[in-house]
This record gives sequence, C-alpha cells and structure tokens, in this order.
Amino acid sequence: MVIDGALASAIGSGTGAHVTLQFDGAPRSYTVSGIAGTGRRGGSPAVFLTEHHLAAVAGHPGTVDAIGVLAEEGVSTDALRASLEAALPDRARGDREVRVLTGAELGQAEYPDALGARNELLPLLASITGTVFMVALLVIATTISQAVHQRSGELALLRAVGATPRQLRSAVGREVSRVAGAAAVLGAVGTVPLGLLMRSLLTTDPLPLPVPVWLPFAATAAAGVLVALAARPVAVLAARAVTGLRPAAALGAAGAPEPGEPGRFRTVAGAVLALAGVSAAGAATAQGGQAAAVAASGAATSLIIAVALLGPWIARGATRVLGTPLRRAGGVSGFLADRSAAAHHRRLGAAITPIVLVVAFVCVQLAAGSTLERAADRQAAAALRADLVVTGPATGLPAGAARAVREAPGVEAATGVLRSGVVLAHSEMGEPKLDRFPVLGVTADQLAGTLDPHITAGDPADLTGRGTVAVGEDRASDLDVGVGDSVELRLGDGTEVRLRVVALYERALGLGEFMLPREALAGHVAAPRDQLILVRSANGGAAQAVRHSLAAYPGAQVRPATADDVRIAPPSSDQDDAMVVIGVGVIGGFALLAVVSTLSLITVGRRAEFRLLRTVGAGRRQVRRMLVLETGMVAVAGLTIGTLVAVIPLLAFAVSVTGSMPYLPPARYGALALAVAVAAGAGALWPGWSGGGRSVLGRRT
Repeated sequence: MVIDGALASAIGSGTGAHVTLQFDGAPRSYTVSGIAGTGRRGGSPAVFLTEHHLAAVAGHPGTVDAIGVLAEEGVSTDALRASLEAALPDRARGDREVRVLTGAELGQAEYPDALGARNELLPLLASITGTVFMVALLVIATTISQAVHQRSGELALLRAVGATPRQLRSAVGREVSRVAGAAAVLGAVGTVPLGLLMRSLLTTDPLPLPVPVWLPFAATAAAGVLVALAARPVAVLAARAVTGLRPAAALGAAGAPEPGEPGRFRTVAGAVLALAGVSAAGAATAQGGQAAAVAASGAATSLIIAVALLGPWIARGATRVLGTPLRRAGGVSGFLADRSAAAHHRRLGAAITPIVLVVAFVCVQLAAGSTLERAADRQAAAALRADLVVTGPATGLPAGAARAVREAPGVEAATGVLRSGVVLAHSEMGEPKLDRFPVLGVTADQLAGTLDPHITAGDPADLTGRGTVAVGEDRASDLDVGVGDSVELRLGDGTEVRLRVVALYERALGLGEFMLPREALAGHVAAPRDQLILVRSANGGAAQAVRHSLAAYPGAQVRPATADDVRIAPPSSDQDDAMVVIGVGVIGGFALLAVVSTLSLITVGRRAEFRLLRTVGAGRRQVRRMLVLETGMVAVAGLTIGTLVAVIPLLAFAVSVTGSMPYLPPARYGALALAVAVAAGAGALWPGWSGGGRSVLGRRT
C-alpha cells in the first residue's frame, strides 16, 4: 500500500509501518510500501492499492470510475483525445457513457456531484450583475436628479437672461458627463481587484470555468462606459422642467418654491409599478418552487423602483405620520424640522429613496435564506422519529452495521442513511438547465419507524429496488409528475436513470427534493457506506444494546438523534457562497454609499437655508438639533418603508414555498439598522459640522 505524504504525517507512519484499514468487511492490516507526494488537487489524504485489490473492495466490483491516461512524449492533448475517441467508437455502454476528459474537464471525473453546481454559477453571476447594474442606474438617477434640481434656480436665471434651451441642456449634459466620466474611471480602477477575485473563484476546482484574464477588465470598462453614458440623459431629463420655460416664466421660476408634487408621468409610472409589484407578490402566493421565487423577486424589483418614482408622495405621508411626534419631542427644533420637511417633499423623497433601496434589498437577500433554513430545520425536526443515531468515521459505516443494530434487543426500527446527490435536467423558461440536489438513500421497510416525510400520495413501502423514487410535492408540481409517472435523473457518478415515482411527500425542505432506495444509490457512489443509522427504540432504552451490537465496528458511536442528522443542507458550493457574499456586499455597500452621498449633497445645498435661520435668530444648537431630528426622520422613514417593501415579496415567497412567515434574525436586522443610521448620520450631519458647514452652524451669520 502507498499513502500520500499528508496522510503519512497525520498518522506518523513511514515505509514498512502497518496501517489498519476497514472497507465493508472486517478491519485488515496493510504494510506501507511507499510514500507519495502531496501535490494532489484538493489536498485530501489518499491511499493507493493495487488495481486488483481495490476493485475487489470497491462498492461496485468489476467496474472502475475513471482510467488515467498519459500521453507519449511529443503527443499533444488534442491528438491523444482524438485517438482515444477513435478507439472507443461505441462509448455508450449500458446506462453509462464513457467520456474522454482533458484539461479543466478532469474535474468532472473527480467531482461528479459538482456537475449541477457549475451550471448554477453562471446564472448566479448574471443575476448579481443585473442587480448591481439596476441599483447603479437607480442611485445615479436619484442623485443626479437631486443635484440638477438644487441648481434649478441658477438654470432658470440663465434662461431668463437669454440662454436657449439647447444651450442649457448642453451645459448640464457636459458638466455631468465630465463628472461621471471621472467617477467611472476611478470606480473601474477600484473594481479590478474584485473582478480578479471573482475570476479566481470561477476558475477554482472542482469544475473551473474558462474565464480569460482580460474578461474582468473588459467587463469593468464596459460597465464604466454604460454608467457614464447613462448619466447625461438623466441630467437632461431632470432639467427639462426649467430648460423648456419661456424667459419671462423662467424669471419667476428662479425664486419660486419647490414644487410639492412630481410630474404626472412619474406618478403614473410609479403607481403602475407599485400595482405590478403587489400583483406579482399575489401571484407568487398561488405558485410554488422556482416560479414563486421568480415572482417574488420581480415583485421586490418593481416595488423598489416604484418607491423611487413616488418618493415625494411617500415623503408627504412620512411627514404627516412623523411630524407630530417630531414637534412634541423636539420643541423649537422639532417644529423647524417638521416645517422644513413639509416644505420640501421632493428633497425628502430623494433622501429616503437610497435608504429604502438598501434596506429592501438586504432584507430580501438575508431573509429569504434564513426563512428557508428555519423552515428546513422545522421540517427535519417534525420528520425525525428516531431517538438514537449511530455515526462513524468520515468514510462511513460498513454495510453490516445497520443489520447488526436492527438485531439488537429493544430496537424497533433502524434505517441506514446513505447520502449522495442527483442532477435533474429540465427546462426553465424555455432554456435547458441542470440542478443538483442532495438526496437520502433509505431502507423502505424501516422508514416508517425512524423518519416521517409526511406522505401525501402513494406508498413509501414501494420505495424499493433500483427504479423507484419519492418526490417532494413542490418539485413534483414543477415537473408535472405524480405517482406512477417517471422522472429522469443523473446519479452521483453521472449515470442517467429513469425512475418511477411511488410517493409524494411534504417535508422536502428538510429531507430533500428526492428520496431514493439505498440500493439505488449504492452502486453509484465511490463508497456505498451509510453515513449514519437512525434507530428507534421500542422502550427508549436501547442505547446500551446498540453499543454492544457495534463492538465489531471500530469508530461507531451512539448518541441521541437530532434534526441536523437528517436535514438536507442546501445545494450550494463554496463558490456560490462567496459569490453571494460578494454580491450582497457590493450592492449593499454601494447603496450605503449612495445614502451618504445623497444626504451630503442635500445638506450642502441647504447652506443658504441654514444661514437664513441663523440670521433670523435661531441658535446654533437649535439648528444642529433640527438637522439631527430631520436625519432621524429620514432614517426611520427609510427603514420602515424599506422593510415594508421587503415584507410584501418575502411574505408571498415564504407562504408559497415554506407555508410559514418570513424570518430574519433580529441581530442581522439590528446590524442593518445601525449601518443605515451611521450612513445617514455621516451623510447629513458631517457636512453641517465641518468644512463650509462650520461657517453656517458654528457662528451667527
């Protein structure tokens, strides 16, 4: 036997030492004849045996999982591949397909369970990219519109003294283009490290995606150009109300107060999107599975954009609700804050919008996952009927362990659980898609005593042999199958099988979308060993008898059963998790930055207002307290409205998919609220306390 260097170091063995290994039979002693290098991909320890002996102890003797081929000197990879394909003209043998893999494709042979995970990375990346771009455009539009609006008096004066509409539009467009161009360059340079990090995640084993080095740079440059180009038309549209005035009317508009209501088109568009969002949420409650998730996501997007368009109307409502407590709690400063908010609904709406954006987006992203996790925990706990569980080493328990436990005195039922994965090929919105699902392989005649998946149709006793499967209700609805129909799956080693549906069950979030007989999975995993054995005692006191029955199986341990023993973990890889963290971090951070920049812009634009208050006798502390109260109003209104926007699609998603209410851990929401409060304070208060603001709030003008 040859062991690699990592394992030799871990167990302190060298050449000539004796190592005990156990496969499905009794433990046997092997002599270490050599130490291999530690350069294996993935870094996990390895043991090397002769081909004859390894085939005999494998779970499916007479077959091999893969054949390694080395090319002769001077033979290229392409030539070797063509030669092998020519030597295997009939590569489909029975229910298995013989494939020739080279280069990055080798991961498909080493990690067959990751086949579906690779295909999920591209849609995930596309979703993150689309969301980032949508958030960027929304934030840019809000910020630029507010900046142009704050200069409407200056533009109206230029129009009154003879500037043509075309000249004004050109001036506004050029100024915004210069600023946006510089910002796009700085932003593009700053995102290069992040782009390279995402590329490293995509090109990491087990199944690397062929992402060229230049792609992050090209994507960053393209995003910068699109953002810079989008800024100009936004600015021109924001200035159209002033640039289209006649010179005589512009003279009066130069000193006119802020209009209290948005334009008719903006109001109608916002109302339509709000209605569409609520309708999509309602449609999600009547659906299930992936369709419900898509409808809920569309509802959240529609509602966020509707809030941005209806900002002044929302600000008016927030002022009416929060104005009274503000006046009572703040005295003179509260009165000033209330009057200022009531007189500038458009400005207040621009301040609230980025807060609503960050709160709604982060709540949807965090609460969706925690809601599913909580529902899965509850379903797994409700499904568990066993009171004991037998666990073993990482390699699993030998086949005879479950039989020995079953024969122990006081044991009512014992089910060996084999964990594996399947890949489902199906069509989504007309596009082919591969989804990977972790599954449990169970013993049907012992299932009722240890695990209750809550069967809604069919008979779990029929879950025997190699051609049957039980399917979760929601997944069966998505696939439009029922008891007696067939489902095509690809097992852990890539084998395509057609299985007959014998039962439907409700607790799929906790136990997985599919449940197969143990014997159906055993021949398609590298080691057909039970990861655990669920045991139900007849009188609750069989622990000692079970331990005694496992005396011949070193490493087997008996402990009380918990829901975590049967709960199926969500099918996500480290790359998926890292992508989600990066996506939420980028979008959430960008939205928080928008909160700071928008509120800073508004505060700087209010210097004349602050000077006037100081001139008519308002004290420095009164003005500062007014600003603090206004900032608190903006933060509270943004948090409340953002939470409401998130709750509508989350409620639809949770009810349709989990049958429960949405859930977000209080600590996470508290961290989000703190981040929003800090960002709002930094954006609104810091400019008023420092720089040019000191001359306004620091002394009487």
